[in-house]
Amino acid sequence: MWQRLRTRAEALARRGMWEGERLRWRLFHPVTIGARVVLVREGQVLLVRHSYRAGWFLPGGGVDKGETLEEAARREAREEAGAILEEARLLGVYADFSEAKEDYIAVFGSEQFAWEPPAANGEIAEARWFACGGLPADIDPGCARRVGEWLAGGGPHAGRW
Repeated sequence: MWQRLRTRAEALARRGMWEGERLRWRLFHPVTIGARVVLVREGQVLLVRHSYRAGWFLPGGGVDKGETLEEAARREAREEAGAILEEARLLGVYADFSEAKEDYIAVFGSEQFAWEPPAANGEIAEARWFACGGLPADIDPGCARRVGEWLAGGGPHAGRW
């Protein structure tokens, strides 16, 4: 009887340590998953500037629970850039380990979409079209590489942001 109690207690202790380690990992080593979109029309690409961060970026953001990567890309294109995608083609999946983070970003591209200037919101300060050959100097370097990859014929690519 004591042996069974001891075995059960050890199993519960191991389970508790496992759950504690999982919690520690989630708190101090989060992994995020995001989606971005390269929107190209008539030799121009649509970029956004956030209200809380300097520079220009491809529209995008985090993937919500229960949402596919493509669904997230479509939602973010609509919310941040005012684009409703007719087609979304996967350009690639990239890892960003800068700033002690672990982000994975799926990038889609589209040249077929309806567009209206996005409604004002607190997150996006500005959405603007730029000539593909004249990207702004303060564009995020990873975003600039993704535009170049799209213009070179697309992916799929996998690698670092």
